[in-house]
Amino acid sequence: MTRFRILTLNNIAHVGLNRLPAEIYSHGHDLADPDAILLRSHDMHAMTIGASVLAVGRAGAGTNNIPVAALSGRGVPVFNAPGANANAVNELVFAAMLIACRHLVPALRFVDGLPDASDDELSKLVESGKKRFSGIELPGRTLGIIGLGAIGSRVAATAISHGMHVLGYDPDITVEGAWRLPHTVVKAYSVEEVMKRSDFVTLHVPLVPATRGLVDANRLSLMRKGGVLLNFARDGLVDEGAVAASLESGHLAAYLSDFPSAKLRRIPGVAAFPHLGASSQEAEENCAVMVVDQLRDYLEHGNIRNAVNLPTVEMPRESPFRVGIANANVPNMLGQISSALAQANLNIHNMINKSKGEMAYTLVDVDSPVNDGVIARIRGIAGVLSVRAIPSLEGATR
Repeated sequence: MTRFRILTLNNIAHVGLNRLPAEIYSHGHDLADPDAILLRSHDMHAMTIGASVLAVGRAGAGTNNIPVAALSGRGVPVFNAPGANANAVNELVFAAMLIACRHLVPALRFVDGLPDASDDELSKLVESGKKRFSGIELPGRTLGIIGLGAIGSRVAATAISHGMHVLGYDPDITVEGAWRLPHTVVKAYSVEEVMKRSDFVTLHVPLVPATRGLVDANRLSLMRKGGVLLNFARDGLVDEGAVAASLESGHLAAYLSDFPSAKLRRIPGVAAFPHLGASSQEAEENCAVMVVDQLRDYLEHGNIRNAVNLPTVEMPRESPFRVGIANANVPNMLGQISSALAQANLNIHNMINKSKGEMAYTLVDVDSPVNDGVIARIRGIAGVLSVRAIPSLEGATR
């Protein structure tokens, strides 16, 4: 009998699922009482998530389709795969920039609309009509990037390789992210500065309350006349009414997005794609591999990497007996956990605790088995959200 049951709500790339050893894991679309859930775009907000679920993993970056707050209240980590689709999105952003600066969408429509004619007549029509599609080239232009994570930093490198100047803004950039950036990226100190100084502006930030409507009428008015806005991050980042008005006035030359909408359909200057950012074979496989590995590490060892709601906590196993505890980030939690273990005569071999906002997570290795009574005692501590014993799985490969 397998140890862990994984419910898949979408088709997950086989290269990822194949990393789940059959002797330890079972997975499928109709499993009852799963230990974890794997998904891509399925909307979980309306579904009932059973008490058996220990973790949720999304084979992608965004987690808007997952009730993260509710799961956080239960101490359930929500894993994603940041950066696994970075190259796919990067390539699409640059395809969109070329579409915009060379007017490729209206040019294609022009050719498709030409009447049936001989080659000579067709050639004359093409020559007489092509002047309206004269464009610009990328070298020497300025690209403003809002958000310098895995995708934004890759877009920056590609832009520089094409001879562009790059202006970047990210108040939350990590040390790792800063190391990824090419040294020629110029730091901006506000969204407004990026909008004022750029010919092209591309968005690469998550959709959270602070970024909803990030690009509004006021910020669009700051852009250079004839500027191009690209949004391959999340649709809610942009005020679509303001975009429509800016395009109509001729201030904004083009808006390219991965999110079609009724409000912007068929408006001249808009090119919308059917959410193709991560739709490449390589990106889907990279995301599946990354999130499956993270789920395995959590289920088998309690380690946490790339959870949107819990801190990164990784500790090499020094004992076959381990306890994982998710809790509210409140004072004296470690002392109470240590006391509960000491009362059960359990010697702490190693221990790590980290916090992330209002959440914290603790891993403890002890020298002997942890029984249900000890687990119940820890669960009864005020602020503890989840606790489980994580015995070593002999023969499991990481």
